[in-house]
Amino acid sequence: MVIFPVRCFTCGSVIGDKWEYFVNEVKKGRSMKEVLDELGIKRYCCRRMFISHVDLIDELVRYSRKV
Repeated sequence: MVIFPVRCFTCGSVIGDKWEYFVNEVKKGRSMKEVLDELGIKRYCCRRMFISHVDLIDELVRYSRKV
């Protein structure tokens, strides 16, 4: 799925509620490391969820059928 997951795939920790804050802070120019440290995301598996996520929902919407 292209929407950010609610839980980490590996450890099951809830991370979905932190996604919007993370994206907004990175867009402001802060480093990913700073923001993840501030949010308290310490596990490698959870950090990877944020760093490696590719948001493709806007791309896919262009190809959806209009009903």
